[in-house]
Amino acid sequence: QKYGYTHLSAGDLLRDERKRPGSQYGELIENYIKEGEIVPVEITISLLKRAMDQTMAANSQKNKFLIDGFPRNEDNLQGWNKTMDGKADVSFVLFFDCDNEICIGRCLERGKSSGRSDDNRESLEKRIHTYLQSTRPIIDLYERMGKVRKVDASKSVDEVFENVVQIFDKEG
Repeated sequence: QKYGYTHLSAGDLLRDERKRPGSQYGELIENYIKEGEIVPVEITISLLKRAMDQTMAANSQKNKFLIDGFPRNEDNLQGWNKTMDGKADVSFVLFFDCDNEICIGRCLERGKSSGRSDDNRESLEKRIHTYLQSTRPIIDLYERMGKVRKVDASKSVDEVFENVVQIFDKEG
């Protein structure tokens, strides 16, 4: 909020769509999430674009977005480039780097109250495998472009937040 960004979580948009009565994608999204797999790009892009368009229609000054959890693979990246070419620029990627076991522990703790179907060890291990195979190469690509801002996410919440603030103070 301090920097004028609207936060859009790809995962939250997908989970909300999954629960929306009459959604044509609900069951499909649920199956992908449960298996720790990446939802087809057309669905995720359409939800992101709709949220961005709605935000800007309500307030034309709100044209900066922090998109959380996207792109997750090459297909996502190609879909983004194709759909958003000339409409949106990626300023930088905020990469929260953290050990797998710390991530699993945090998600299992979250799972005690989140109600998320993917907050269990089996789904989390599948998600890590998917991350290493599909998402990490996208981070590496943006890193070669000089667009990655890395945060050591194994630290405390306060330390991580302070690091993020420093990045946004610099990037705007």
